[in-house]
Amino acid sequence: MAGEKLGLLDRALQTGALRRWTRTAQAATQTDLPELRRQRSMARKLKAQIDQFIHVSDARLALPIVGNQSFPRPAESDWAWRPELWCGPLSVPGMSSVQSKSMLGREVTLFHDCAQSELTLRQLRNTREADLAAYGLRMDVFRFTGSYLSVAVDLPEEASAGLRRKHLVRIDTIVEMEKPLEIFARLNIKHGPNTEQIVRELPLHEDAIRVEFDLAYTKLNEKRVERMWLDIIFEGPQMNQVILRDLTFSRRKRAEL
Repeated sequence: MAGEKLGLLDRALQTGALRRWTRTAQAATQTDLPELRRQRSMARKLKAQIDQFIHVSDARLALPIVGNQSFPRPAESDWAWRPELWCGPLSVPGMSSVQSKSMLGREVTLFHDCAQSELTLRQLRNTREADLAAYGLRMDVFRFTGSYLSVAVDLPEEASAGLRRKHLVRIDTIVEMEKPLEIFARLNIKHGPNTEQIVRELPLHEDAIRVEFDLAYTKLNEKRVERMWLDIIFEGPQMNQVILRDLTFSRRKRAEL
């Protein structure tokens, strides 16, 4: 049951109770023993409830805030975004024996070519003090007989609005894995009948896992940009567990030379 907000009367009663217990504590050395015994019994009952409240509230307040869109980004960014899977709880938090083209939420889709799927996807709650994202994505891969495995993230319309070849698109992520593997990020930009693709390998050996896509090296038709999406490609994923603790996007214009 959700806690109710305190009104003015409730706050006044709490303040009065705190003052009374402060006076009781100060007078404890002079209180008659029968009354002191009664006060001690009441104090122990209150302490049990207060300890429980502190335990629960400390645990909840230590978690990243649901819906948080705050994360480090270049000061000159004109757009930044964290997908919904990493922000808030999904109505369906996980799937097993995941078939290709299955979606987790509205923006994340799994692709593979296994005849028989031995993969699971699950949204999990982040609990580490270092996490800014409220949730993460866990993928468990058991026997893998396919030739490719990727997670596609659809970017919102705002990502494509006003997109120019002078833009740099950046992704930042936090990755955990049971054993080493290679992960690539491929940015796809559909413009008219064509699709530009830029591939970067994630620097998993670095503390900050970050890659930038420079659109200057593409043949982007700025007047016909329709949509963007990111493919996260896993090489040799069998018998492994991979957790994407966070995934954020930002874009900024390159400095004029």
